Amino acid sequence: MWASSSASWNEAEPMFIDWSSVQVFVRPKPTDMRKQAFGLSLIVTEELGKDPFSGSIYVFCNKRRTILKGLYWEKTGFWLLSKKLEKHRFPWPSEGSQASEITQEQLRWLLDGIDFWKAHTEVSYSSVS
Repeated sequence: MWASSSASWNEAEPMFIDWSSVQVFVRPKPTDMRKQAFGLSLIVTEELGKDPFSGSIYVFCNKRRTILKGLYWEKTGFWLLSKKLEKHRFPWPSEGSQASEITQEQLRWLLDGIDFWKAHTEVSYSSVS
């Protein structure tokens, strides 16, 4: 659904996202999936404190974690991207956390069902004792 930077026209993926400059943000709280572009753009502005016209992708998930929606502004209007799982659930951050930026690679992992939010965090030490 979301095009990759290495995709070519022949791969049957849309080529509307300029991946060289896009940022991806997730809203951890559940979102009412009846909302369309206008309602989601209000959440981006009022709750996330972001600009929905910035060229970033904003990703939302329903309470059951079976539906993802992405909001993206491209020149003259919003793209509203959606993916619904028939089985299983999307990995998603805890509700209490703030909206966070994820990488494009993490977005691909999210769409593939990989829970990178529960991955080990890097540990660094300054001495051995």
